[in-house]
Amino acid sequence: MEVDDLGDSDRNAIHTIQARLVSDTGEEAGPPIDLPVGITTAQLTLICNALLQNEEQTPYLFFVNEEEVKQSLEKAIDINKLDTEAVIDIVYQPQALFKVRPVTRCTSSMPGHAEAVVSLNFSPCGQHLASGSGDTTLRLWDLNTETPHFTCTGHKQWVLCVAWSPDSTRVASSCKNGETRIWDPHTGKQLGKPLLGHKKWINCLSWEPYHDNPDCRRIASAGTDGDVRIWDVVLGHSERILSGHTGGVTAVRWGGSGVIFTSSKDRTIKMWRASDGVLCRTMTGHAHWVNNLALNTDYVLRTGPFHPVIDKLKKFSMTTDKNELRAVALERYKKVCPDGVESLVSCSDDFTLYLWRSDSSKCVTRMTGHQNVVNDVKYSPDVKFFASASFDKSVRLWHAHNGAFVCTFRGHVQAVYTLAWSADSRLIVSGSKDSTLKVWSVQTKKLLQELPGHADEVFAVDWAPDGSRVASGGKDKIIKLWAY
Repeated sequence: MEVDDLGDSDRNAIHTIQARLVSDTGEEAGPPIDLPVGITTAQLTLICNALLQNEEQTPYLFFVNEEEVKQSLEKAIDINKLDTEAVIDIVYQPQALFKVRPVTRCTSSMPGHAEAVVSLNFSPCGQHLASGSGDTTLRLWDLNTETPHFTCTGHKQWVLCVAWSPDSTRVASSCKNGETRIWDPHTGKQLGKPLLGHKKWINCLSWEPYHDNPDCRRIASAGTDGDVRIWDVVLGHSERILSGHTGGVTAVRWGGSGVIFTSSKDRTIKMWRASDGVLCRTMTGHAHWVNNLALNTDYVLRTGPFHPVIDKLKKFSMTTDKNELRAVALERYKKVCPDGVESLVSCSDDFTLYLWRSDSSKCVTRMTGHQNVVNDVKYSPDVKFFASASFDKSVRLWHAHNGAFVCTFRGHVQAVYTLAWSADSRLIVSGSKDSTLKVWSVQTKKLLQELPGHADEVFAVDWAPDGSRVASGGKDKIIKLWAY
């Protein structure tokens, strides 16, 4: 019987249909089942995963008579031509999924630094690696041959932090002498003169986001002297000084909505307007030093116009029109932060973390559970979770939207100093005082891989934005590259 043979009241009474899920090669996922006509693609995905008994949730596309089901089944089929006694075939196709493989082995141990490696960072494009050391040098490494590329000399004290411009054409380094220097990664030469002004050492650097300025010429530096300085790296001078903290500034993040966030040993987090340096908001709550900050937009701001998942640098290169690249960077930012209100997490010596929103000075929630200093916190690239590393030897996982506790990763036997996420948000790597790195699975909430090899404490770890490799460095002066 066709629906056309029914009266209006009968037609309106059709709430369910008999359907079976069939793969594009004709294999049935299970027996025919009754489905409501209003079933959505998200609900079909849950049913399909359950029928196929997938351990890991897989996203699917669905088709009826070669017509894609985009929202719900009733919008994809013509109910008036429906045969109520027939079984409808719904064809499912797994969506192509970007997955980062867990790193399992050390591909290179790269000596060269004469003192401990305290900072390292992959470029947004994933083609370069920069490391800063107690030997006063910045080193640039060739990732194709996994050999030293350039040794950049000029600093007179430990190089404490390195930061790549969002377009990957410059790398900045700062030292205990309060100097910041800008380098060309293709030549290893210093660009312009040193940026001088801080009275004590510099703890953190943050570049202006690409979608705000594709020329990538402004950078913020945060110092133990309590100041934050905004520099024009082309002219080589300080545009403005953000003064207000009464203790050393431990972290600075240049947000995507024209606001700079800073954390300090004075136990506060402050928000500043980047355009004129006006203090917008002071967030209080921590009972001890604030050690670090993470923004929910960190990953999209770091990678800017590069989308490691989609283009692997093929779709866009820096020869592409800057306006086009800027539009890409802005679109990626708006997907994470459509209303311009960023979320941030702070971690502290008081053993707690606080979740904040940039439109309020009141915290969303306070997170407890760590038994010692919380040293590092980072959002997952998909902004569903954030992870925290603590001196209590553990890594903890939290829900990003409300700060709810998810699980604790235990396995390190000494303090965990630092952590990094894989680009697909499925894996976390942590570096510890116990000289090991460990890879954790967000899916299984278990240790996936132990990576021994360092001879001493691991101070720095970074996962390449394209997911291809992990770099680590520490007290043994060696940089190690890890791959699958």
